[in-house]
Amino acid sequence: MGVKVRERPKGSGVCWVFIDHGGKRKAIKVGSRKAALDIAHKIEKRLIAGNLGLLQDQKQIPLFEKYAQDWIEVTVPATCKPSTQKDYELILKNHVLPVFGKLPVTEIKRMSVKNFLMSKVNEGYASSTVTHFKNAISGVLNIPFDDEVIVANPAHRLGKVLKHKSKQTEAEPLSREELALFLSVFQEHYPEHYALALVLARTGMRIGEALGLQWSDVDFNDRFITLRRTVARSNVGTPKNGKARRVDMSLHLTETLKVLQHVRRVETIKQGWGRVPDWVFISKDGTRLDACNWRNRVFNKVLQKAGLRKIHPHMLRHTYASLLMQDGVSLAYIRDQLGHHSIKVTVDIYGHLAPQGNKESVDRLDDAPYTQPKKIRHLANALSA
Repeated sequence: MGVKVRERPKGSGVCWVFIDHGGKRKAIKVGSRKAALDIAHKIEKRLIAGNLGLLQDQKQIPLFEKYAQDWIEVTVPATCKPSTQKDYELILKNHVLPVFGKLPVTEIKRMSVKNFLMSKVNEGYASSTVTHFKNAISGVLNIPFDDEVIVANPAHRLGKVLKHKSKQTEAEPLSREELALFLSVFQEHYPEHYALALVLARTGMRIGEALGLQWSDVDFNDRFITLRRTVARSNVGTPKNGKARRVDMSLHLTETLKVLQHVRRVETIKQGWGRVPDWVFISKDGTRLDACNWRNRVFNKVLQKAGLRKIHPHMLRHTYASLLMQDGVSLAYIRDQLGHHSIKVTVDIYGHLAPQGNKESVDRLDDAPYTQPKKIRHLANALSA
């Protein structure tokens, strides 16, 4: 038997009475500590006397799977993109529900959640994936917490669980020579897809952002592209941070897209489409390209022909940023081009690629007299006197 008083959450001034007796548990939200201690004392007396009515009247605690269904059907669609919702559905089905689904939410403890996540780390799942597991569990348990069924979310404040990998080891961009080879193979063997490869290499766009481009987004006069949408699993949505952004075009990219637009007009007449498709990058039947299909059918084959290591199209984004960084371009410009929400993100990922010093810049800080040999000799004589 046990009757305890605890403040939940700590520092809130709100106390709960926890009852654990005969395999049954109950939590009662009281308020002040004085009132909670008084109620706890009375409950202890009733339990000693064999009065179990307090526990027998207890409602059946819902299982985790019930709250998971509410979360995925109501909360997630209202707060996440369709692609994220699909990810959470798979995470719940394949990982979380088999472990926690049949448990009453009051039975799920912080240590059990932590052990679950650490087991996934040990199984070799990436840190970002394990974070998604944690977010799913936490999101589900927020519902019974808000309903005061549980007094704290056991998926919060877990301490160190994930092995943080260095961003420097994750980004392995192509060199300038490798990128040139890669693009030349595209030009030679897959010329109809060269423009897409060039967009990825010269703008740092994500593949979903590139496939979401429409001709109305391209400004040939001022040489920039406005990113207004992205494509993920055939769903069209807003860019990652929810905001549109402008990306500058190089001269070569501008001319390449002009040629592609002309080719598209010719195709429209030949195919009898009636009007030029809105999407910049399309399949043979005029529909928007599919990222997975393009990667397997074209991108990977180009890498193989070029004799390059296998990479994901996203690595062209890293390559773009690294080459700008090595050329001494400002971090603020790179941040804006990539659409990072803060310059810290840019530095964390690409800071190690920046030139490790610039003696000419340091020399320019010196006052003019100290760059003149006569003045330096005069200073030496004065110091040795």
